[in-house]
Amino acid sequence: MQLENAASDTPENDFKGVHKTGSTPVCPDLPGFGGSFKPADRPDHANSSKRAKALALVELMQGLGHDTFSVAGHDRGSYVAFRMAMDHPDRIRKLAVLDGVPIIEALARCREEFARRWWHWFFYAQPEKPERAIGANPLAWYGGCAETMGEENFADFARAVSDPGTIHTMLEDYRAGLTVDVAHDREDLAEGRKLQCPLLVLWSERDDLPDLYGDVVAVWKRWTDDIRGASIPSGHHMAEEAPEALAHALDAFFGPLTESVGRE
Repeated sequence: MQLENAASDTPENDFKGVHKTGSTPVCPDLPGFGGSFKPADRPDHANSSKRAKALALVELMQGLGHDTFSVAGHDRGSYVAFRMAMDHPDRIRKLAVLDGVPIIEALARCREEFARRWWHWFFYAQPEKPERAIGANPLAWYGGCAETMGEENFADFARAVSDPGTIHTMLEDYRAGLTVDVAHDREDLAEGRKLQCPLLVLWSERDDLPDLYGDVVAVWKRWTDDIRGASIPSGHHMAEEAPEALAHALDAFFGPLTESVGRE
């Protein structure tokens, strides 16, 4: 099972305490985030697209001997996990999306409240200026504190968001999100493509997905015929704030994988 991190977190800590499914957890940093490799720049941002990152992570799993596997992704990681399941249906057994909807669905519901709360999507997508603004004081931009995240989590987080190269490639992820990633979503809808694996959608009770989208499960209905969803009693960082509740939800969904470990 592959576990993918949120925007600025490092996954070994983002999902610490939720490895209870009996499967083998693989927790990579997303390309361009944390300690992962940094995709080379392209004018069309294709190297930072969710499609390119999904392919890199599928190849990682193949290199580790896992031809088929399940995947869970949080926040920005959820977009990569979703693209992985869309582009590689023969590889993905089950998909869990944490605090996310397809990017094209979020933009289709972009009203005043979305723009007010998620303004960073549009600022981060601009050239050059975000790097200068964030680089002046990264922790002020990204927030987070040791008290709520834990000392080890916060140290990893601070290290990641203080590296200028990582700041740039993280921002490239947002630039891809509003360009090439939306184009890929649009192509899927035009061709009538859907997820071919079971989908679990989890959202944080004290975050804003229900406020912005209403019925979160309903948002996903045109992308899948096999979906279930639930809320987690936490803020946005559900793995740190409610690890037991998250572990229970993932265990209930991924649990049957314990019967097939070693038969990839």
